[in-house]
Amino acid sequence: MDNKAIPIAAIQHYAYCPRQCALIHNEQAWAENWFTVKGQVLHQKVDSGEPESRKGVRFERSVMVNAPILGITGRLDLLEVEAASRTYTPVEYKSGKSKIESWDRQQVCAQAMAIEEMLGVTITKGALWYWRTKRREVVDLSEELRSETLQTIQILKQLFESQMTPKSVVSKKRCKACSLIDLCQPDLLRNDHSQDYWDSIFKS
Repeated sequence: MDNKAIPIAAIQHYAYCPRQCALIHNEQAWAENWFTVKGQVLHQKVDSGEPESRKGVRFERSVMVNAPILGITGRLDLLEVEAASRTYTPVEYKSGKSKIESWDRQQVCAQAMAIEEMLGVTITKGALWYWRTKRREVVDLSEELRSETLQTIQILKQLFESQMTPKSVVSKKRCKACSLIDLCQPDLLRNDHSQDYWDSIFKS
């Protein structure tokens, strides 16, 4: 992946688990479980919808974005455009529920920053829609979230350039929900206490 744009989806993968991200994007590993299949069904429903306008808002689905300065590319589930104010709001659909952690918000933030680069606009808010709770969560694109997202993008660039796969560092509870658990074998890795290449490069 040298000199290639970072897939925006990788930002969420990395924030959830660096090892999962490397397995998917460096090693091209993938496996399905109930959670991934449910997510695919949800996104198929979203992507299959036609563009439409309601009450002065244009709803564009499955929008491709590419931001070479940021070095990211990807596809938005939904982009809402208010005709009068030309306000843009990226909306990401998730099959689960709202999280305390920022990984979903980082993904939306990256989408917004890509649109800003492409169109020369400023976006202050995005949104997450969670299928499990049927609730929409407004994402405030604060300087703190932007900084966190940019940091993740830079780390991803290093991760992809190194082609290394870090050891598992996440909780067992989160590992159980991961479709790559059999490929990852986190319990075996947790018993290996050796210092590896990942620690020397990315530990701050």
